[in-house]
Amino acid sequence: MTKTMLITGASTGFGLHTAQLFSDRGWNVVATMRTPAAGAELAKRANVLVTRLDVQDRDSIDEAIAAGIERFGGIDVLVNNAGFGLFGIFEATSREKIQEQFDVNVFGVMDVTRAILPHFRQKQAGVIVNVSSGAGVFGLPMISLYNASKFALEGFSESLSYELSSQGIVVKIVEPGGVVSTEFGTRSAAEAGQSTAPEDYASFVAGALKVFEGLRTARLATSEDVAQVILNAATDGSDRLRYVATQDIEPLVKARRETSEDAYIAMMRSTFLPTS
Repeated sequence: MTKTMLITGASTGFGLHTAQLFSDRGWNVVATMRTPAAGAELAKRANVLVTRLDVQDRDSIDEAIAAGIERFGGIDVLVNNAGFGLFGIFEATSREKIQEQFDVNVFGVMDVTRAILPHFRQKQAGVIVNVSSGAGVFGLPMISLYNASKFALEGFSESLSYELSSQGIVVKIVEPGGVVSTEFGTRSAAEAGQSTAPEDYASFVAGALKVFEGLRTARLATSEDVAQVILNAATDGSDRLRYVATQDIEPLVKARRETSEDAYIAMMRSTFLPTS
């Protein structure tokens, strides 16, 4: 039987390319987004249902899952992809923006997951793929709130994987980073423009921005690359938890996970706090 996946944040970037890839591979796809009109091209595909799901609107979550089950008879894979990143100095970020960061990246994932679990438990089967980030592995300045949300997502996903294995449900974490062909950076830049850091941070911000610019120019990965890793994670039949999705972040992931704490912190400080 043809399998079905539901993905959040499918209008652009990773979500769009993942929905297209699954559809191309013969899957039924429930492509959800806050504004369904943005998915007009996807909706032309016979095996794709485009429907509204705003992870901050619980009613829309329940309605999207119900619509997917009604259209295709069931859902086999959930991809929690919707998210955004705050960029800027923590002290300059309002509490309201911090709340929104967690509402989307953490609580939204939890709400969508909770809503689909009864369906998966009834089948004693299902795969949940949570799209994390390199920022869920290593900390970087200027994205402390995004880091915090992705670290929370990683811990939640790992803990949840133990619980759900008892129900035949598998949890996966996909960790992308360094991707240029996505709207994610556009929103992050817009968010950053809404806050102004105290002047005391000016020299630090200038130095950090130079480092980030160097990282941006070296980026090679695409949204299509990440979509392929999401597909692999959803279909490889293993109980593997984490998948590093892009080569760009592998050196930092390796430094965080395979070197000593002192060596790792020294390396990061020398990068972002260079001596004059």
